Amino acid sequence: MAVLHRWKRIQCLHVFTRNLTGKCDYDLLVIGGGSGGLACSKEAAQLGQKVAVLDYVEPTAKGTKWGLGGTCVNVGCIPKKLMHQAALLGAAVKDAPKYGWQIPGTVCHDWTTMAEAVQNHVKSLNWGHRVQLQDKNVKYLNLKGSLVDEHTVRGVSKAGKETILTAKNIIIATGGRPKYPANIPGAVEHGITSDDIFWLKKSPGKTLVVGASYVALECAGFLTGIGLDTTVMVRSIALRGFDRQMAGLVTDYMEAYGTRFVWNSVPKRVDKLSSGALQVMWTDTETGCEHKDTYDSVLWAVGSS
Repeated sequence: MAVLHRWKRIQCLHVFTRNLTGKCDYDLLVIGGGSGGLACSKEAAQLGQKVAVLDYVEPTAKGTKWGLGGTCVNVGCIPKKLMHQAALLGAAVKDAPKYGWQIPGTVCHDWTTMAEAVQNHVKSLNWGHRVQLQDKNVKYLNLKGSLVDEHTVRGVSKAGKETILTAKNIIIATGGRPKYPANIPGAVEHGITSDDIFWLKKSPGKTLVVGASYVALECAGFLTGIGLDTTVMVRSIALRGFDRQMAGLVTDYMEAYGTRFVWNSVPKRVDKLSSGALQVMWTDTETGCEHKDTYDSVLWAVGSS
């Protein structure tokens, strides 16, 4: 115990001395390489500060991971808009004969081709962000950062190698990640989230989207648009916090274009059948009746943390 107390005193003295002398590795350390972290790091560097960015993507439960740029670039705005564009192109092709276009044969969608194009574009943006950091003299470190004290960060690499970094100022810009419902058997084992959908190598097939946030409806929208059988399970209302009239117009529009909605329902469990299909059981909160159906994929869009 005496040795431990002595070690703590030495560590405290080391930090205190460094703070007094100002001899830190960096003026600013940013933990998180998303939109906020990248923007503030480049701005600080332009103002003459010595800056480093730590960014590390913890793989999802399905093992999905991606590069520098955060949610928007990798698993949010950009891949979502590209897949939505694929759906719009499909709708245009269906309407094209009415405007004189002669389209021979049956038009169908290939998920693999679309996903590869989207993922390649995202990877080009990952590289672009790294180049921008280099051009601004910001050090990029692919490390998982954690605070040791107000001026010290512990960075751990994929291989488990530990690096201690010091800075006068530290910014935490780690954002959030989609969460799974903790009380539903099979949710994690058999489900995916928006962190996975854009990086799937093959089509998700018949999909149940659980949740009615904008993330849920956006994903359901482009899945329906490219021709997939898609159902949205809603616990109570869609787009909570949005204008109610507009929320109703959105869901009415989606239903008119083929997205199914299961209202006032809460999933109870997800089981994988011998066929590989996922059987979902749920309860109707108004009647108390239980229902079940099978899907190829279950996408959880129930919030983030």
